[in-house]
Amino acid sequence: MRRDLLILAAAAATAGAGGALMSEPSRQTAQPLVQTTPVMAPAPAYAHPVLTAARGVLATAGIESGAQGAQVQRALAVLGGGVKKQSDPDALRSAFRAYFKYQAANPAKVRKPYLYFVDYGLDSRTPRGYVFDMKALKLVDGPFMVAHGRGSAANGQGVPTRFGNGQGSNATSLGLFLAQETYPFVGKTGGKVYRSVGLRLTGLSGKFNSAARARGVVVHGAPYVSPGRAGRSEGCPAMEPARARTLIPKIASGSLVFLYSPLDRNWKNNDPWASDDAA
Repeated sequence: MRRDLLILAAAAATAGAGGALMSEPSRQTAQPLVQTTPVMAPAPAYAHPVLTAARGVLATAGIESGAQGAQVQRALAVLGGGVKKQSDPDALRSAFRAYFKYQAANPAKVRKPYLYFVDYGLDSRTPRGYVFDMKALKLVDGPFMVAHGRGSAANGQGVPTRFGNGQGSNATSLGLFLAQETYPFVGKTGGKVYRSVGLRLTGLSGKFNSAARARGVVVHGAPYVSPGRAGRSEGCPAMEPARARTLIPKIASGSLVFLYSPLDRNWKNNDPWASDDAA
């Protein structure tokens, strides 16, 4: 019931003050409808009671309001049950917040509805990767194992603790990425060469992942990722080879990728797409 209430409240809140004003036109005869200064005006005393109540529910729950907030809440309500474990209550919310904000700002660039999400607050023996269809609100695949960078200094539990954007760091970069073209990937592990499909990524989160393409941070399949454990990459969110053959062509050329960790507070508070004030 609480979930249904939050969905209804979020939907009502998207009506905005404009919806409330339209419901009582007689109260507007002496007031201009256009705000002439960039300062937000206080809520009018005659605000619609349903809108006021909806915003109260959202505020009490500590969640976003507005059009993107409603999208985030609906996605959480529909898809959240398929996520077996989160490292932090804000993990999935941050991913959906980043997806919908970037999509609204750059609709021509988001040519496919998929989101590849990895929760790096979980350890390397816990499945932490998912692919969602954000248009149909369906779980495409997951949870599954995903590698983190060997430069990300895992703790004793196998959780990466250090993230970076530097060339040669071999560290995982956090934030939002745009999935671009595929190419024949060639890697080497244990002295042996292996091949997979690779997916190039462009970092969208400013200083936190802007060097992703130059560093060669890509999605690819790797033999060191198995159903029971993910080995370490050079910063790539690598997956099992068989899964890569299926998923990478699907998400290439216009999907979004979001890599999360609650352990990097600087990134979490300042990512331009995923921080708390992003929606």
